[in-house]
Amino acid sequence: MMTPRRLGLLGLCLAPFAIAGWFWLTWLSPWTYERPDSLPEVASGEHHLFVYGTLRYAPIRWLVYGRTGDPQPVELHGYQRKGLDLVPSTGDSVEGLMLTVDGEELAHLDRYERLGIRYFRQQVTLSNGQEAWVYRRIES
Repeated sequence: MMTPRRLGLLGLCLAPFAIAGWFWLTWLSPWTYERPDSLPEVASGEHHLFVYGTLRYAPIRWLVYGRTGDPQPVELHGYQRKGLDLVPSTGDSVEGLMLTVDGEELAHLDRYERLGIRYFRQQVTLSNGQEAWVYRRIES
């Protein structure tokens, strides 16, 4: 019979696996996201992406598309961060990272961000002069 102490220790040991399983099923699993038919296919080749939230963290990038990459610190002028979104704002800027990914990796990122359901991708010009995609929230 399990004592309350052993049961508590077992719960502590299993908690990281439960959290990892929830994260995978919710954000990464191919079974919980279907790319809307209205979205164009992801072009092959190199893509630049500006990230300002969870994708700034190397372990998240590794979980989402399989590598941490070589991100470059950069700013996006003319926007401010408002919760999980960016909103146009003259005179403000948002700090983030520019990622360079291929088409397959961008498709993984689209799945993570729930492109067409939760976010849309928009082309922007970064402070370093490069064009990049950025995910913006779809207004409800």
